[in-house]
Amino acid sequence: MWLLFALISFFAWGAADLFYKKGSAENEKYSHLKVSIVVGVVMGATAIVTLLTKDLNYDFRNLLVYLPVSAMYISSMTVGYFGLRYLEVSVSSPIQNASGAVSAILLMIVLRELPDIYTAIAIVLITAGVVLLGILERRREVQYLKETEKKYKIGFVAFLMPILYCVLDSLGTFFDGWYLDDWEKTPLIGVTEDTIEDVANVSYQLTFLIVAAFLAIYVFVIRKQKLTFFREEGHKTPTTVHRIVAAVFETVGQLAYVYAISGNAIAAAPVIASYCVASLVFGRIFLREKLTWKQYVAVALVIAGIIIMGVLEGIGAAAE
Repeated sequence: MWLLFALISFFAWGAADLFYKKGSAENEKYSHLKVSIVVGVVMGATAIVTLLTKDLNYDFRNLLVYLPVSAMYISSMTVGYFGLRYLEVSVSSPIQNASGAVSAILLMIVLRELPDIYTAIAIVLITAGVVLLGILERRREVQYLKETEKKYKIGFVAFLMPILYCVLDSLGTFFDGWYLDDWEKTPLIGVTEDTIEDVANVSYQLTFLIVAAFLAIYVFVIRKQKLTFFREEGHKTPTTVHRIVAAVFETVGQLAYVYAISGNAIAAAPVIASYCVASLVFGRIFLREKLTWKQYVAVALVIAGIIIMGVLEGIGAAAE
């Protein structure tokens, strides 16, 4: 069954990226915030169901205790949605998935430990691919500005968003390691060995719901944006529906991920880690995205590094 769950996670997260892109609008100023609102609502609903169906004895003080981790994850997702307003998902998704390399670098800096040869190769491949994508995106933006004579620059700034996502997500993962490494030493309140992951997950999801509420007040009350469900300005498709579908796929992928890793971590990890391949294929088929051969080479470098990281993660999990 682990392979089935791994494939569900692979395709669900790839589909989530597709629908995140379809729910983003370059000419809509608050598009990324609206996506965050929808995701927060779906996350919050999932947390409420968990609290009602599982005996976690949840202490709501954990919302504050776990806030540093939640803040990293939520902010990373929001800046990622901003980048999707301007970038192809074929470019954005592989960069965002490079967080494993950033986590490894953070561990190297903090623990002062050199990586093994395979991790080093993965880091070099991912870094080279991201740098090459950045150079190509910068050149494309310069050419675009020359052709249109526009006075502002947004393309390269947007390119930096998935990189920022990658860094923030890595910090979240890094902090998570401290919170979840030992249930007896964790700062989380009232947890057991069996409930620590659920308590952390619920804390994150409820925090996202609270953030979504504040964002909704800002977007719809203060900025007076319209709340439309099936159609929005600048779109011929039901973007709000796309956002809901993206959030559902995100949640399904997360649930399947847990079962896949617990079933066979060493085999499931590389499959799931390479879900940006699904994002690329979906973007090419459904969004008609076209990359240059140089961009495909850069994306291939990043994906190769991610797969190596996934294999190493699976071996490490199996060893434990």
